[in-house]
Amino acid sequence: MKTKYTHIISIFQALLVTFLWSTSFIIIKWGLIEIPPITYAGLRYFIAFLCFIPFIFRKKYIAEIKQLKPFQWKKLILLGFVFYTFTQGAQFLGLSLLPSVTVSLMLNFTPIIVAIMAIFLLSEKPTTIQWIGSSLFIVGIITYFLPISLIANQAIGLLVMLIGVLANAISAIIGRDINRNKDISPLVITFISMGVGAIILIIIGFSMNGIPEISFKTWGFLLWLAVINTAFAFTLWNLTLRTLTAMESSIINGTMLIQIAILAWYFLDETITFKEGIGMSIAAFGAVLVQIKKRGNFK
Repeated sequence: MKTKYTHIISIFQALLVTFLWSTSFIIIKWGLIEIPPITYAGLRYFIAFLCFIPFIFRKKYIAEIKQLKPFQWKKLILLGFVFYTFTQGAQFLGLSLLPSVTVSLMLNFTPIIVAIMAIFLLSEKPTTIQWIGSSLFIVGIITYFLPISLIANQAIGLLVMLIGVLANAISAIIGRDINRNKDISPLVITFISMGVGAIILIIIGFSMNGIPEISFKTWGFLLWLAVINTAFAFTLWNLTLRTLTAMESSIINGTMLIQIAILAWYFLDETITFKEGIGMSIAAFGAVLVQIKKRGNFK
């Protein structure tokens, strides 16, 4: 009975996390009115990085960081550069040019690229259900975007998101390579990679646009994104992974596309046509299938 109750609690916790992550798209849109996208991304993850400092300054983590080998430092720095600087920078820039749902849909393309890259880089062959999921996702994408009618900024936005999705896929491969060795704790991996990526983003953002004037309201957006939607949400999500199966986590995570569509409609007046809704639903289902392996396990 206790196990069943714990399982139900974990499901609701995971749904809470996906809701928080979905609201990030809306909050980012609001903040972009004042803060340039690259600077905004850098500030978000730098503040989140600072949130981890009280936890990282424990004897065991300090000792672990001191014992990191040069090749491990190189991998962590590379992960920070690819996942935070490129992927998150592209997401914020994409949100400044595209509707929230379009950005979310593009990010769902990541598992397919990861599955293909894993064939060559990690010798992991996709299962039949993953190939079916990939096909469904492509059908959904085609249904969503056709007939193609884009203005200049949207075309640039899609190009930016394609780069971001590729970077996201590469970072997933790098992260998997680092984590499967199990010689570095998740907290140290997150702390170092996030710090590296955030600092690079801030330097680039300040160099390009200077230091922005940020209102009290927008500082509130930033703090919420960093503390609640990043530090707290990622920690809670990792906690739910101790109880939920990979399939359950994948399905719950797949609800974000629908959540973002509803939130964007309500708060940003971003409408979804019936055709786009059908395409989005097919793509979301396909993305979930891609992340499912035999016996419901992620690799």
